[in-house]
Amino acid sequence: MKSLIGRLDLVIKRDATLAELMMRLADMHGGRTFVTEENANAATRTLTYEQASELVIVWSRQIRDRILPDSPVVVATPNGVDQFLLCLAVSAAGGIPAPVNSQMTDAEIDHVIEDSGAELVIRNPSDLAEGQQRTRRRRARSYQVATPDAGDIGALFYTSGTTGRPKGAALTHRSLVGQASTAAAWPLSFRDDEVVMALPVAHIMGFAALMASAVAGVPIYFMQKFSPTRVLHAIEYRRSSVFIGVPAMYRMMEDVGAADRDLRSVRLWISGADVMPTDLARRFKAMGASMTLPGLGSIGEAAFAEGYGMVEVGGGIAAKISPPMLPMGLGDSLGLAFPGWKMKVVDDNGKRVFPGQVGQLLIKGPGVLKGYWNDSAASEQVLTEDGWLRTGDMVRSGPFNTALFQGRAKAVIKSGGYSVYPLEVEETLESHPDVLEAAVVGLPDGALGEAVVAAVILRHGAKVDAEELVLWASVRLAQYKAPKQVIIVDDLPRTGTRKVQRDKLKPFFDSALVGKEDS
Repeated sequence: MKSLIGRLDLVIKRDATLAELMMRLADMHGGRTFVTEENANAATRTLTYEQASELVIVWSRQIRDRILPDSPVVVATPNGVDQFLLCLAVSAAGGIPAPVNSQMTDAEIDHVIEDSGAELVIRNPSDLAEGQQRTRRRRARSYQVATPDAGDIGALFYTSGTTGRPKGAALTHRSLVGQASTAAAWPLSFRDDEVVMALPVAHIMGFAALMASAVAGVPIYFMQKFSPTRVLHAIEYRRSSVFIGVPAMYRMMEDVGAADRDLRSVRLWISGADVMPTDLARRFKAMGASMTLPGLGSIGEAAFAEGYGMVEVGGGIAAKISPPMLPMGLGDSLGLAFPGWKMKVVDDNGKRVFPGQVGQLLIKGPGVLKGYWNDSAASEQVLTEDGWLRTGDMVRSGPFNTALFQGRAKAVIKSGGYSVYPLEVEETLESHPDVLEAAVVGLPDGALGEAVVAAVILRHGAKVDAEELVLWASVRLAQYKAPKQVIIVDDLPRTGTRKVQRDKLKPFFDSALVGKEDS
């Protein structure tokens, strides 16, 4: 009963903050398993909600004496649950956490430190270990955590930098916890399930997924480092029922033999952070199952859900689901907006476009960032005077206020006077049976303005060559869309969530082979 009342309180009030979150969850879930974490050596540890709450309180005591109220603290620890809990501890101590991926270069981390103005950088939880045992002997619950307002800045999440230098998105507690609070309304039956994830906590998707699962009370199996083979092993042998990942992870799992594994325990696959190919989602649906019945075993197939969101809104704002046993493709639609969120598609002048036309997607809701930290110019570029966020995503206006994703505005290629959206070209190349993944960019061209080029990763054992792929695309696309050059690579430059960094992709190509005027 206490757990149910706590869940309803989170859903209705939506006033929780990062500072108090784990303590409230400990009151709701007590000694139930919060997370089992697997490190890079495959060793595991398990934390209950109460143990996690104790860690937050212990660390916040140590942090409080080292910072000023409302000052940023860079959390540059290795990826894992400790990084998540340290962010909550910073908030409980009165600070503003700024998590970063520890695999970033020193120069990249230094940029975050300098931009945020952080006086304290935490690189390892052991930095705060002094006095830990003494503190634990006290009554942890008697400790008074900081009491920020839900509308105050709760954390700084730095953009992944796919098109430029990272900026610090200033997100409120309501942006972060308020959205996750919706997960408290998940059916209680999910508490008997287990969700597997191997996402970077320093990225908004990983942070939000971890928090939402915790709020829902669903036990988490968190893997510090993604390995497609080990993730499949964990799902198969732990009989996990939910997996949360990004499209690149699904591609890699399929390439190492996901279809040969027993994944019928999975009832729900979830994807986000990038566009999920419809056929790939359909194949994973078939690998799962709707339910398991005594004497009959697993029947049906799993559901597949894809979320749409970004760091500037603290997670997801829309989702679409392909239910079990229905031949319904996810398609290019972003899905339906969550309660409290609005979407509209506008032209370059800010006017709504007609159905079927392409424009930029604007969104508005309770989780929109307050602005970019110490960057008013960048803030004014993305926020309208009446509170709409310019997403930079180009979409086609659809029926019932839906939007069909076309591509990033900055990624659109201008070739021969036409607009070419990389996604369409990438999907065409990925329809070739030997292509695992494709990434498309435009290179300067004297005649066309920009020439379409592509880098592809082949499936294991594939023998197709670049010229065959150029021909494959040329007979399936309009001439101005077809790539003029294809190169085959082992991997692509990526962010922490394995999203392709297009600005770092162009040097892969030999510009001498394109950009020539016809002689």
